[in-house]
Amino acid sequence: MTPTQLGEKEKIILLKAARESIVKGFRGAGTEPVANNLAPSLKEARGAFVTLTIKCSLRGCVGYIEPVAPLYQTVAQAAQAAAFEDTRFFPLTEGELSEVEIEISALTPARHVSSWREIELGRHGIIMSKYGRRALFLPQVAPENGWDLATTLSHLSMKAGLNPDDWREGADFQVFEAEVFNEKEIKPLLAPQTAPA
Repeated sequence: MTPTQLGEKEKIILLKAARESIVKGFRGAGTEPVANNLAPSLKEARGAFVTLTIKCSLRGCVGYIEPVAPLYQTVAQAAQAAAFEDTRFFPLTEGELSEVEIEISALTPARHVSSWREIELGRHGIIMSKYGRRALFLPQVAPENGWDLATTLSHLSMKAGLNPDDWREGADFQVFEAEVFNEKEIKPLLAPQTAPA
C-alpha cells in the first residue's frame, strides 16, 4: 500500500519533532513525542531515516526500513539515534545543535527486484544483501555524489563489507522510494530551538 503523501504542514511537524527529540536527548529524556490531533499521514506505520549534517558534512544518519511504528514516532526515535547512537561519530554536543541541519526521508515499503538493472538512480533507495551482509543507500545518495549505477553499487558493496564487484552476481536487491525534505528548504517556517542551558 502506498503511503499518504505528506503536505508542507506535516513536514514541518516532523522536522520539529526530530529537533525536539534531539533536545530531549540532552536532558536524558525519551523520544515519545506528544501526538495530539495529528494528521492521518503522520499516524501511518512507515519507515524513515533522519540525516544530520553540519556545513554539508554528514554528522549522523539512522533510520528504520520496516514500517513498524507511526511515522511521527519513527522520526522522533531516528533523530535521537542519529544524534547520539550512530557509531561512526561521537555523540552530538549541545554546541553543535545550532549548526546541525536535519533531513528526513519518509520511506515507501521496500520491494524485491529481480536484477540490479531495474534500479533507477535518484528514484530508488537500494538495499543490497549477500553472504549474510546487508547495506542500504537512500535515494539521494547517488545524485549527491555524482555516481552512476555501477559506482553506486560498488560503494554499496563496500558499505556491506564486501568486495567492490560483489554486486554483479548473486546479490539480492530491494528498492524503495522516499519523500525527502529538510530544514534548509523549510527553515523560514521553523522556529529556532537550542539545547537547554
